[in-house]
Amino acid sequence: MEAARQLMSEGATPTVEDAAAKAGVSRATAYRYFPDQRALLIASYPIIETPSLLPAEPPADVAERVRLVARGLLDSIVANEMALRSQLRISLDESATSPDLSLRKGRRVKWFEDALAPVRTELGPRAFRRLTLALAAVVSLEVLIWLVDLAGLSRRGAVEQIVWTTEQIVRSATTSS
Repeated sequence: MEAARQLMSEGATPTVEDAAAKAGVSRATAYRYFPDQRALLIASYPIIETPSLLPAEPPADVAERVRLVARGLLDSIVANEMALRSQLRISLDESATSPDLSLRKGRRVKWFEDALAPVRTELGPRAFRRLTLALAAVVSLEVLIWLVDLAGLSRRGAVEQIVWTTEQIVRSATTSS
């Protein structure tokens, strides 16, 4: 997994064979653990397959639920930033040639739908979808990159800015309904 992360940080699209060579293990050994490239990438960034970012017993307050999801996602983004930047580059390259974007399947949307579940009925389908998409658009690697690389914020400052933005969005959407 570390070899795959290193290859991604160098801008490569790591195959199981590439990761095995980089790690100095046989291809057969690598394939025992990772049957294909997707399995390797998921293992390198396991949050990809996480169904919810909420704890087993989530709070009832929707703002707190959104904050937990946003912080959990942002902690993971910051901890894996170089690999994620590479995965973003890979997925953008793939989007030009393949409709299957295995690394970009809208997981953030599902995580925020989960966080917003207590207000789904109250908001109605259209407003619920708009709120979910707004949050998923803001809590992202792309926004973190912009805030750090272009706006000049520290990573911690960028995380705080993103969390603040999510709080404003939730407040606006839930008080105007």
